[in-house]
Amino acid sequence: MATLMANLPLNAFIALFLISAATAVGDSPFIIAHKKASLTRLKSGAERVSVTIDIYNQGFSTAYDVTLVDHSWPQDAFDVISSNISQSWEKLDAGGVLSHSFELEAKRQGMFYGAPAVITFRIPTKTAPQEAYSTSLLALDILAEVPPEKKLDWILLAKYGSQISVISIVALFVYLLVTPSKSSGAKASKKKR
Repeated sequence: MATLMANLPLNAFIALFLISAATAVGDSPFIIAHKKASLTRLKSGAERVSVTIDIYNQGFSTAYDVTLVDHSWPQDAFDVISSNISQSWEKLDAGGVLSHSFELEAKRQGMFYGAPAVITFRIPTKTAPQEAYSTSLLALDILAEVPPEKKLDWILLAKYGSQISVISIVALFVYLLVTPSKSSGAKASKKKR
């Protein structure tokens, strides 16, 4: 189940989330977690990774001593800038949601595939701690080089986009005036008969 959830896109995750809510049985917590990340390029050329992990309890009872740990960010590739890669909560009530966010700064360029975060929790009726996994991340292209022609396209579009739009509208208007409409031609041929 954990491997299946780790490779799900967001829409499949939501579908699984809804199905699990409908099929959760017994008097125990049912933990589902979704991990997402976004990249932000800084002016200095560095890149920051913002990570958010949402934890949902779709079961019918409270989960206690909930701990989230995300060791998928190697220290030789990322520095933790804000918050921590781990977080603990006293409990997660049935139907409740917990969220944890942190920010990293990339040290090197390349593709990065984030593994699932691990969530451990305790159920009063069981002695062993329970474990759940978040979804994994889609590939992140860290510090990707943007081709110069792409930059030029955006600069040209920003600089001359409004002029191109006006010229296109005027050209379309002239074309409509000069080109005879089909309905006018049909009326003229009916009058000749």
